[in-house]
Amino acid sequence: MLDQIDIQDIIKIAKDAGEAIMKIYNQNFDVEYKKDSSPLTIADKKANEIIVNALNQLLVNSFLQQNIPILSEEGRSIPYDERKNWKYFWLIDPLDGTKEFVKKNGEFTVNIALIYKGTPILGVVYSPVLNVCYWAKKGEGAFKNGKKLPLKANEERDVYKIVASRSHMSNETKKFIEAIDTDKEKIIISIGSSLKICLVAEGEANIYPRLSSTMEWDTAAAHAIVNESDGFFNKYVDKDACQQHLYNKKNLLNDWFVVKSGR
Repeated sequence: MLDQIDIQDIIKIAKDAGEAIMKIYNQNFDVEYKKDSSPLTIADKKANEIIVNALNQLLVNSFLQQNIPILSEEGRSIPYDERKNWKYFWLIDPLDGTKEFVKKNGEFTVNIALIYKGTPILGVVYSPVLNVCYWAKKGEGAFKNGKKLPLKANEERDVYKIVASRSHMSNETKKFIEAIDTDKEKIIISIGSSLKICLVAEGEANIYPRLSSTMEWDTAAAHAIVNESDGFFNKYVDKDACQQHLYNKKNLLNDWFVVKSGR
């Protein structure tokens, strides 16, 4: 299945969605709010429509012999009984970082991932404002605008860079950061969306602890990129233990996790 998918096709889909998002970003737009109080804009809806249609069209135009289901933040809610037996599926967040989009600080992304048996095996993360695209395909490496990741060696720095959420910093995450044992000066980088994970994947940061809520579509694409760089993305159990972080759970809320560079 994976060898039948051209990563460049998925990159184009993400960039087409990003282009549509930017047309809305550069004008006035209304903001709705979901039941969980998270924001929703016409850009989320338009990007979702573009991605879903393009992925389905990709299937029609290819020689793939089976339908690949799609799970999206802005798509219909799919019961676990329907999706629990999925072997492959697309997991997308058409506009990750809607709060940042509304604030117009540019820190939002388009996320597209392919999941196989609970593990991301392909991922594209595109930042339309920065015009930066990260991508990875299992066995083929991870890249930022065509340059292989990681780009930097963290061990050569005299500082320890920690990524934290721009909009969601929990007390548990703060305590985790305070407890990090290093002789180097700690520097905290605050940024929105899945760019946090990508900074670790490219070697720009050492660690990203997230001991607060996220959803599976928030992380899957960047998780695939970390897997193909020199880092790891694990479920956080406690300070001494981590476990494999899996997708397509009954509850699509992510477990707490830690992303770290350097295997």
